[in-house]
Amino acid sequence: MWDRLKLFFTLFDSRFEDLTPATWKSTLYRDFSAGLIVALTAIPMAMGFAIAMGLRPEQGIIAGALACMIGRTFGGSKYQVYGPTAAFIPLIAAVMSKYGGAPGTPEFVEGHGFLVLASIVAGVVLMLMGLFGMGKLAQWVPNSIVVGFTIGIAITIGLSNVGEALGLQLSIKGGLLKKLGEIVSQTDKINWVAFGLAIFTFFTTKRLLQVSIYIPAPLIAIGVASIAAATLLSGYGILLVGDRYGAIPNNFFVFTPPQLPEATPSVIFDLVYFAVAIVFVSGVESLLCSSMADRLAENKKTPFNPDKELWGQGLVQIITPLINGFPCTGALARTATSIKAGAVTPLAGYFKGFLKLGIAYFLAQYLELVPMACIAGILLWVASNMIKTSEIVEVWRHSRFHTLLMIFTAVAVPLTDFMTGVIAALVLYAVLAPFIDRPDRLKDHKPRPKSDSEREDEELHPFETIEERDARRLAQERASQVAKR
Repeated sequence: MWDRLKLFFTLFDSRFEDLTPATWKSTLYRDFSAGLIVALTAIPMAMGFAIAMGLRPEQGIIAGALACMIGRTFGGSKYQVYGPTAAFIPLIAAVMSKYGGAPGTPEFVEGHGFLVLASIVAGVVLMLMGLFGMGKLAQWVPNSIVVGFTIGIAITIGLSNVGEALGLQLSIKGGLLKKLGEIVSQTDKINWVAFGLAIFTFFTTKRLLQVSIYIPAPLIAIGVASIAAATLLSGYGILLVGDRYGAIPNNFFVFTPPQLPEATPSVIFDLVYFAVAIVFVSGVESLLCSSMADRLAENKKTPFNPDKELWGQGLVQIITPLINGFPCTGALARTATSIKAGAVTPLAGYFKGFLKLGIAYFLAQYLELVPMACIAGILLWVASNMIKTSEIVEVWRHSRFHTLLMIFTAVAVPLTDFMTGVIAALVLYAVLAPFIDRPDRLKDHKPRPKSDSEREDEELHPFETIEERDARRLAQERASQVAKR
């Protein structure tokens, strides 16, 4: 344990092994370029995540920047990008809905203070888990529950932002079903111009990223839509970020201490409940993201350290909320973007953090002009991007039991709440798996290892159905045969 603790405080470790005297110039250039691309993409997404959580937009910016720098300093991955993630949206939104209020009110400060306290408790637990070598525990969660959880979160995010996309002003408090009820009751107040901006933001972001991951698609889509809202569409009553949150300050570093409401049994229960939820999301998502990052980067050197990753995650959850932020973890999409943009060492994370703060500092006065419908469009794109056909097909191929487990989790998460749905699925798995967890009879054979070309093909076409993939490969084979003739 002592050796593990010394490793955790070794800041310049094997994660920087590619930064050598012979390659430092090219490495710095690649890391800087990757950091810049991710920073430009992350600013509008961070604002959107914070707003969806019931927090202020600038809190998403500071949380993403700080989390990345802390995680890259103390974490266990060379490549992982830390920041706000969609998995935390229903969790933090539940805290702010129950204990907070509208931004700018004393209730809001109290709600955020309770969130800070829960995050600090979770951070201490994560650090102890890393210290005691519990980094491999996340592997025990079956993939079917992880996929179902992801689908459930995507459904929650999508349905929660329909109201904003339609230009409606919904109450801050209340769960998903209450918000859907409000939308139904306000159908006569729908602003179709705002809805058009949401759709424009959604499809522009999606299309530009299909062209190239190096394009800061969310920033471009929101920028064009904001200019249109301020000029051509200025008389159509479009709700802006500034209308709801006021001016966006650029003094990001504000100390926000933890707060505990009256220590009743229900409050203590909620504190433990939300702390456990933060531990679960942080542990599972960060370790899965780190593993994915090593595979995507084809890391042939030192792999990520799961125990050090938990230690770094703990420090992220302790420090980031104290500086006007909220819990963050490894972000799959931004990590993949960073790797494909050329990131080599943890320096890319530092560049991303500093550049994000610098760009946001100068753009702060313009961020309040962003239509709320555009933020909803970005979040709808995030939700749609979370549901991957290839992952669903993989679970379906494994067994009927895991398929039903995935469906149960995907339905239970939005209908109940995050932890209730996941815990219920884990209990079902623990009780039933010893009896009925069997691969389908026709799929008992061990699949052959995939070649490098097949893995690259799956990364290029992640949303294909099996039939579409087979048809495309057949067409490629025929074209190759024709070319040989």
